[in-house]
Amino acid sequence: MSCSIVTVERRLTAVVKTKVAFAKIPDAQRAARTAVDGALPSLDAGPLGRPCTRFRTPAASALDMEIGTIVARTFPAKDEVVPSDLPAGRAAHFLLKGSFDGLPGAWQTLFDWCTAEKLTLAGINWEIYMPWQGVDPAKLETDLYALLA
Repeated sequence: MSCSIVTVERRLTAVVKTKVAFAKIPDAQRAARTAVDGALPSLDAGPLGRPCTRFRTPAASALDMEIGTIVARTFPAKDEVVPSDLPAGRAAHFLLKGSFDGLPGAWQTLFDWCTAEKLTLAGINWEIYMPWQGVDPAKLETDLYALLA
């Protein structure tokens, strides 16, 4: 497991924006994904990419999150599902292999590496998930990105 600096392109997303306490993140993820999945067929957003979550740091007790899916093109908002994006630029990257339970530790690893490398963070972070339905949690892979300033 290692961290690296990568250059990423902007990716359009269909998301639900929310501010959520850390303890409520799993519930917020489920609710937002249900809303996005329900709206996607009528959004005309083109071919779908992988599920994703974008969030801002620092956060004391709650995260400003955008929970959704990568899409091919922008679209008009529908109810709580709105267009957004994952930003372009240089980002610190870490690939988590294993269950989502490892996410807090993986983020700590990435942020600690950034500190050790004296990298300045922009405060915009995101996760891109492989499809997880029916997958052994031990075989999951999640890409973590922290945009660099």
